[in-house]
Amino acid sequence: MPDALSQEHRLKRDLGFWGLTAIGFSNILGSGWLFAALYASQTAGPAALLSWVGAGVLCALVALVMVELGATRPEGGGTARWPLYASGRLVGTMIGWSVLLSVGGTAAEISAIMQYAAHYVPGIYQGDSLTGSGLALAAGLSVLLTALNWFAVRLFARLNNLVSLLKVIIPLVTVVALFLSGTHAGRLTDPAHGGFAPYGYAACLTALAGGGIVYSVNGFQAPLDFSGEARRPRRTVPAAVLTGIGLAVVVYLLLQLAFLYTVPDANLAHGWQGVSFDSPFGQLALVLNLQWLATLLYADAVISPGGSAYVGVAIDARHTYALAKNGLLPRFFMRIDPRSGSARRALVLNLAVIVVFLLPFGGWQQIVSVMGDMYLLIYAASAVAVAVFRAHEREREDFAAGEAAGGAAQSVAHVPRKPGRMPGMRWIAPVSFVVSSEFIYWSGWHSLRLALPFVLLGLPMFLLLRRFPGELPRRVELRQGAWLVCHLAVLTLLSWLGSFGGSGRLPAPYDSVAVALVALAVFAWAVRAGAGHLRAAPARVADGLNG
Repeated sequence: MPDALSQEHRLKRDLGFWGLTAIGFSNILGSGWLFAALYASQTAGPAALLSWVGAGVLCALVALVMVELGATRPEGGGTARWPLYASGRLVGTMIGWSVLLSVGGTAAEISAIMQYAAHYVPGIYQGDSLTGSGLALAAGLSVLLTALNWFAVRLFARLNNLVSLLKVIIPLVTVVALFLSGTHAGRLTDPAHGGFAPYGYAACLTALAGGGIVYSVNGFQAPLDFSGEARRPRRTVPAAVLTGIGLAVVVYLLLQLAFLYTVPDANLAHGWQGVSFDSPFGQLALVLNLQWLATLLYADAVISPGGSAYVGVAIDARHTYALAKNGLLPRFFMRIDPRSGSARRALVLNLAVIVVFLLPFGGWQQIVSVMGDMYLLIYAASAVAVAVFRAHEREREDFAAGEAAGGAAQSVAHVPRKPGRMPGMRWIAPVSFVVSSEFIYWSGWHSLRLALPFVLLGLPMFLLLRRFPGELPRRVELRQGAWLVCHLAVLTLLSWLGSFGGSGRLPAPYDSVAVALVALAVFAWAVRAGAGHLRAAPARVADGLNG
């Protein structure tokens, strides 16, 4: 059986700042830019601009949590490992199960490629799902993306840098071309179309999820999953994550402005809600007689989702590698190829999972509606993890100070603080947990009724997993991880009662306030439980946390 430490050392540290930034940016700027400007406009009108800014700020807060974890505990597939370290095997299993399910996000990008490729290859996409020939072509593309990730991290970084460059150039060319084609003055505040916020400012909140904005900005955590393969990770990972978010939000804002200013008046006869395009920027270019731009956009509709799917395949392999280290999967999948530095067995497993996800869903929107909640749950668990680690370090510092004051040989200097800690994390962590919980709630009952029961399947998986030598008793692990089960159950109940696709028995804004209060209470519970877990953890686990 492969040893975890020896396999970790086989990861090649070939990624620098620009390589990591390109990975993060490419993972963010996927199929979302081709759709989100339309859906956000339909939901909130010109006020959708505020939604993009809000999503950028909120995701930056969540990213700071992930940044500290990546900087202080750089590890391949860290997002699947940190919850296990901080909260025990129940939480680690449920979050790990969510990570495994999130492979479906790559399937969504592949499905988007198929949908746009249908412009050139009729018969592969019908209605809202792939046909038999479309599934075969999608499976072939999945194999190709896996093959590209089969060879060394260095090759991956170089190819991804080229794809990322194209993904920047084409959206910017689209923005410039649309503005040069002519704009409608005063479009943002035109009273004829309802002014700046035709559907009220509350619609900005709805646009975060319903307009596709949250999904579009998701993916900023990608550099963290490569922290174990980064040069000087404590410096390069934080800068790469925040730079990727900033660049992506700027591009999305420019695209939103271009869309708002160039939609012809004839398409606004029924207001922003009446604007309808199957392929927003491609059809808009055709309406404006920009044939060359339409051709470019239909080609990029394959490149942009393809770039995100390419990065997604690599990230999923690192997650699967981490899950094998966690014990959720056999250690057979933890092996790192010594020559390429890639987790090839994990790549093969994820290829099978991607194809399986394409079979029942097939459609981009169907997959995305479930996957977004998986990502957000991982972010929420990471916020708990960073607070737990800090609480544990404070306890060790206090103990060392007490021993030193009592004349013992140990001193505070022997318990150094981890380098790479972010300022303000005492309030950033709980705010990030609340934000992630709110985003999950705002995704709506139609998504949560599928996503959260899927995650809760991790509970019976935990009960069925074999025990490892030296682990805490199962009843103790159940008690320490009960906060996550309760949080998911309460979120499901509030979603059914609330105003985001639910029964409306709990009207806005009281439903969102209730979610925030519940999230704060659960966060405090989770941190206390996690600190207790670390105190009770066996020495070999504690050594792994503190090393």
